[in-house]
Amino acid sequence: MAEKIIKGFTLQSSGDPSFLRKEEDTIQEDEPPSSAGEAQSAASKKIESRSNLRLVFSREEDDDSWRGLLARSITKAVDLPKHLCMDAIAVHDVTRRYPMRINPYYLGLIKEINDPLWLQAIPDFKELNDPLGVEDPLNEEEQSPVPNITHRYPDRVLFLVSSQCAMYCRFCTRKRKVGRSLTVTEETIASGIEYIGRHREVRDVLLSGGDPLLLTDKSIEQILKALRQIPHVEIVRIGTRVPCTLPQRITPRLVNMLKKYHPLYINTHFNHPLEITPEAAKACGRLADAGIPLGCQTVLLRGVNDDAAIMKQLMQRLLRIRVRPYYLYQADLTQGTGHFRTPIDKGLEIIEALRGHTSGLCVPTFVVDVPGGGGKTPLLPQERGKLK
Repeated sequence: MAEKIIKGFTLQSSGDPSFLRKEEDTIQEDEPPSSAGEAQSAASKKIESRSNLRLVFSREEDDDSWRGLLARSITKAVDLPKHLCMDAIAVHDVTRRYPMRINPYYLGLIKEINDPLWLQAIPDFKELNDPLGVEDPLNEEEQSPVPNITHRYPDRVLFLVSSQCAMYCRFCTRKRKVGRSLTVTEETIASGIEYIGRHREVRDVLLSGGDPLLLTDKSIEQILKALRQIPHVEIVRIGTRVPCTLPQRITPRLVNMLKKYHPLYINTHFNHPLEITPEAAKACGRLADAGIPLGCQTVLLRGVNDDAAIMKQLMQRLLRIRVRPYYLYQADLTQGTGHFRTPIDKGLEIIEALRGHTSGLCVPTFVVDVPGGGGKTPLLPQERGKLK
């Protein structure tokens, strides 16, 4: 069974040509700016309107227009001042350690320095000063029987099928892997499918990464088809942020392919109301029209959404674009993300403020992914003051 499933499998990543150079890491060793003055001079050469750039691309209906956006992504610190009023020197060392990618669509949503979208996308020197953070806080590697499979729960597995994202979020739980091309290969995907085929207890497969939807349509379909040939796999889920960070990727061609593999569920990831744009609404509408149930897994982030009014607005807007709030996550103890973490009581305070003040559909489950691989633990407002 396993040999038949994986025969002929080929992995193709989409968009950015650097995805195809399997022997090199995507972290760019760009030369640091020679001085703060030089960086400031570059800052004065900002493009006229980043929002106009976003709108030009969003009007294109061709199935491949999103590739152009991805190819124009900012990946080097030295290029940031061309588009934003900032000093590249301050983040150069950060981008050498943790990859950066900001595509023109998401760049166009940023309105000012340190706004909620800036904080999620732009590297910060604080990433290099996180004494409490650990590389793999959820113990995914120790619970991995084969590369890129995490088998924590009896009947389901996490299957990492991509190391690439449309944007590298600065709070990412998998900063240790994302953006590094050799962490996911054709061989690791083939071995993952073989593992799932051999383990009859696995009925639910969550495809994640990176972002699975950064693979080509052909590669995504190969994976889905292989999983659908395994009799005991009942449910396939996809965790993706592209409806938020690159909604142009949700093309008619992609959606028509995905709907052939029901039951299929998608959990996406919006963190702030400003991310819910007409383009994002259109992408989610296409997926919903294809019969794919959509949920949202939001992360509680200091300075981004750690406010009850902002969270209420986000959850209400999600429902309007046919996405049901699912989880609100306490930020993980991932190394390099300490400046985003809030006290647990902040999340409980927000849930308490939502209850009774908006519809029940707008109230996500607040969870802590217990460090060390303990799994998700739901928390209720009555536990305020009891946890740290």
